[in-house]
Amino acid sequence: MSCTVDPPLRPLPDCVVELLIELGSPPRPTAHLRAVHDVAHQLVDWMEKRCPALLFDREAVLFGAATHDIGKTVHVSELSGPGSAHEEAGQALLLGRGTSPELARFAATHASWTESRVGPEDLLVSPADKIWKNKRVSGLEDLVVALLAEATGRAAWEEFIALDEVLSRIGDDADARLAFQASFPVHA
Repeated sequence: MSCTVDPPLRPLPDCVVELLIELGSPPRPTAHLRAVHDVAHQLVDWMEKRCPALLFDREAVLFGAATHDIGKTVHVSELSGPGSAHEEAGQALLLGRGTSPELARFAATHASWTESRVGPEDLLVSPADKIWKNKRVSGLEDLVVALLAEATGRAAWEEFIALDEVLSRIGDDADARLAFQASFPVHA
């Protein structure tokens, strides 16, 4: 969860590591959370440089990326197959362990970015969960572009180009992240 790996990925926060150990999280979803957490770091670093006027909670984004799929410890079938039951289960699991609603929400919102309750933090966790494997989602990216354009006052097309460049750069390392994740077993 925190050892040096190839590709170099930032370790998960200690509080998340402790939670994953307590829950008996299988190795593969833990590896996935680490990869998405690392990508979220790259996105928030870029966002802070690109758009310093945009107010968002950096630590909330990083926690959200590190825990977004924690519900898969309950819905194990969703580790290797489709399903969304892990989303609400993950939020409930985090709330039940004392995580604030503001942080627990990412387990439920990481795949539902069009709902009215999402904020800038959600719009950073969601693309991190996609671009780690170089998946592009135009509707999600359009929402991020609109957020950037509103905060910077620049034209949407300028923000689109900038976002496209950073997502392409991050996506270039997807094969290494996918290989890292695949090197861990699905079940403990």
